[in-house]
Amino acid sequence: MNKKAKLRSLLLGGVFTLLFVALVGRLYWVQVVQGAGLLSEAQLRWEEEEVLEPVRGSVVDRNNKVLAEDAPAFTIALVPETIKKKNLENQVVKGLAAIIKTSDDPAELAALEEKIRTRLNATRKNGTPYPQVEIHNEGWKIDAEVAEQVRAFAEELKKLTGLQNVGIILQRDQKRFYPNNDMAAHVLGFSNKEGKPVMGLETKFNSYLSGTPGKLSYEKDRYGVQLPGGKVNYQPAVDGNSVKLTIDKNIQYYIESALEKVNEKYHPKSLTAIAVDPKTMEILGLASMPNFNPNRYWETKSQADFINNGVASQYEPGSTFKLVTLAAAVEEGVFNPNARYQSGSIQVPGRRLHDWKTSGWGQISYLDGLKRSSNVAFVKLGYETLGQEKLKEYIDKFGFGAKTGIDLPGEVAGMIPMRYPSEFATATYGQGLTVTAIQQTAAYAAIANGGKLMWPHVVKEIYDSKTKQVIESFEPKAVRQVVSESTARQVSEYLEQVVSDKEIGTGKNAYIDGYRVAGKTGTANKVDPGGKGYAEGKWVISFIGFAPVEDPRILVTVIADEPDLGGDWHEGSNVAAPAFKEIVSQALRYMGVPYSSQQTEAAAAETVPTMPDLTGHTVEQAKSTMSKYGLTVETVGKGSEVVSQTPAPGTQIGSAERIYVVLQEGGDLAIPNLTGKSLRDALEVCSFMKLKCQSVGEGYVASQSVSGTGEDRQLTLELKPYNEFIQSPPSAASTGTGSTAEKNTPSAASAESDNTTEQNTEKQPADQQETEKDIPSE
Repeated sequence: MNKKAKLRSLLLGGVFTLLFVALVGRLYWVQVVQGAGLLSEAQLRWEEEEVLEPVRGSVVDRNNKVLAEDAPAFTIALVPETIKKKNLENQVVKGLAAIIKTSDDPAELAALEEKIRTRLNATRKNGTPYPQVEIHNEGWKIDAEVAEQVRAFAEELKKLTGLQNVGIILQRDQKRFYPNNDMAAHVLGFSNKEGKPVMGLETKFNSYLSGTPGKLSYEKDRYGVQLPGGKVNYQPAVDGNSVKLTIDKNIQYYIESALEKVNEKYHPKSLTAIAVDPKTMEILGLASMPNFNPNRYWETKSQADFINNGVASQYEPGSTFKLVTLAAAVEEGVFNPNARYQSGSIQVPGRRLHDWKTSGWGQISYLDGLKRSSNVAFVKLGYETLGQEKLKEYIDKFGFGAKTGIDLPGEVAGMIPMRYPSEFATATYGQGLTVTAIQQTAAYAAIANGGKLMWPHVVKEIYDSKTKQVIESFEPKAVRQVVSESTARQVSEYLEQVVSDKEIGTGKNAYIDGYRVAGKTGTANKVDPGGKGYAEGKWVISFIGFAPVEDPRILVTVIADEPDLGGDWHEGSNVAAPAFKEIVSQALRYMGVPYSSQQTEAAAAETVPTMPDLTGHTVEQAKSTMSKYGLTVETVGKGSEVVSQTPAPGTQIGSAERIYVVLQEGGDLAIPNLTGKSLRDALEVCSFMKLKCQSVGEGYVASQSVSGTGEDRQLTLELKPYNEFIQSPPSAASTGTGSTAEKNTPSAASAESDNTTEQNTEKQPADQQETEKDIPSE
């Protein structure tokens, strides 16, 4: 018995000893061998880490007007369990769909309702419902206005049901916001809802704009509550830098407004316009149509609408390319404007080439050939006189066939495939090669600025968003001198005659009363993508020009791809040139550029008076001061003293200058009654008051209307020809402004000038190429 007891004791002791050894071994293994790893895992469970998103830098125009910025946003989250338990599914589905819908189409609304219902009933792989669901894209990162509607709907639902919780949550977020919607969309690009930049400057300058994320980590208990005295690690986010553009918001508006009119009338496949300062090649405005709204990029129907045609599309230029041949001929001393040649057609190896008027105009001078946009004249100059090698040399010098290096993504180089004699011959007038709008713009700017090819750019500087300190600036850069300054001046004067000659100048519809304008039209038949030769009735219409010739301040390119000309190619002259005229007229007034006649008079005068400072003067004192110069003063607003003026103090003034003074500080200034004023005078007032201005018709202001407030105020002017104006003068009530300014009746002299302008806008033959199917237009 004792032996058995002893044996059991030994066995029991042995078991406990083994268990103790195993326990000690396990403790050793856990604490020593696995200790570091388990501690790290525990810390992961204890610690909560949040990513602190940086604020993306803003994009502003040259006057610091915001074009893109981060803004508060909200995401709709639903709690399926609460909604189903309270039997609110139908009410929530229909109520939310009505708020976040993107269309009034009943089918699309029904599809959205089904989408919300599906999300509410979604389950995990194990069959359990999600604790919370979101509705992408419609309910994701919605703006504050829509969020307020959702909040109001949730509160109304609470009142109706008597519940404190209806399962609708608004989560605070942020998103990229474009306050001007589709303005300059192709330049800006957009960031998608995930915060990823997709195109435009948002992509190109993402490294500057994006900033650096921060993080916050802390220790928590099992319920997720931060432990007092626990370890906290905080690394702040570094916000992105801001980008300042060369774009001017007002000039961008003028461009897009003019293109919208062309689009409504001619319904082209696409439209492109670029405005630049020709001295620096700073881009003042760039627009493509069709356009898109970067705030709602997902609604864009076609991917082609995202293409920036100004840099990413190439086309046969037609006669606007004649600039290269003309400049080369002048530079080489072989252009005699008075020499004569036989127009109509010319034979080159393997091909006979024709003018757009196949019968020609008989024997004419080379200057008339330029004005009429004669292809034969340029074949003789470029192919016969300059020769193939010299022609190719100037094409290269002007930058064609190579990228300009503009600071926008997606630029293409164009193609200059010249191998055979006939290809060199047709290249002299812009056929058989492809270019981009920005290349053409830079080439014309080289003539406008004295022969220097400049680097085009859209970004002026990058600065710290908080301190405003400039981090990097982008100064104008000359690429090379392509022709001499004297050649550039001569070519500008020849191009001026293309516009100013009211009888045979193909650019006459771009004429701007009061300013010297130089430019060239282009009408190119499009290549048939499905076969050989050129497509019937498909054209690219363009105009490129600058003003004033004596001191160019703005250069504008306008291109319309496949406008609907109703089968009449003569209508092409009414497409691009009038749009150029509208853009440049408004821009010159906005920029305060004096009329060419005033500049000439000022240059000729021995002593040019300068504008005195009228600030603080009474109206009587201001009028008395300016009467010494033979000038009258027009007032804007109500008040006793002058608070601002145009022209600015110290500005040189001419005998025809119009002086405007503001007598009111703050608020929206009352817009004067502009009835009876010419469009030129009306635009001067708009520029001074910083108003967006649109005009309808030709002639003198017959009525006006105002929409919007503050910076968004827009003045619409209805114009009528002088003869219609005097037959049915509008009443004061028709102005829609309640202004107290005196009415202005056009003088006989100004009426004559306006009638001349009307004649300029009559339908003129486009500078068209040959009618043979295998040869495109000029």
